Amino acid sequence: GKHRVVIPCLGHFKEEYEKVSKLYMNNKIRTTRYTLLNFLPRNLFEQFHRVANLYFLFLVVLNWVPVVEAFQKEITMLPLIGVLTIIAVKDGLEDYSRYKMDKQINNLVTKVYNR
Repeated sequence: GKHRVVIPCLGHFKEEYEKVSKLYMNNKIRTTRYTLLNFLPRNLFEQFHRVANLYFLFLVVLNWVPVVEAFQKEITMLPLIGVLTIIAVKDGLEDYSRYKMDKQINNLVTKVYNR
C-alpha cells in the first residue's frame, strides 16, 4: 500500500513535499460553521428554524395584506430585523473566535518522532 512521508524541515525538499502531500488529506481542524460566502443564507436558514422568528415573519407578511393591516408595514418589520441582526452579529463573532482558535491550533509546532 501507500506510505506517508513526513518532512519536518522543508528546505530544498519543498517540491517533493508538495508533490507527495497532494496524495493525502490534510489534517487541519475546522470547527467553524460559516464561510464568508455562506454566512448570510445559512444563518438566516438556522434562525428561521426558531418558532419565534417564524411567528414574527408571519406577522410581517400578514401586515402586508391591506385588509388585515394593523400597523404600519415598516414598524412590524423592526422587531424581526432587530432580532435577526443581533443574533447574526453574535453568531458571526462566535464563529470568528472559533476560526482564530482553529488557526492557532493548526499552526502549532509539532515534533515528529521516527523509530
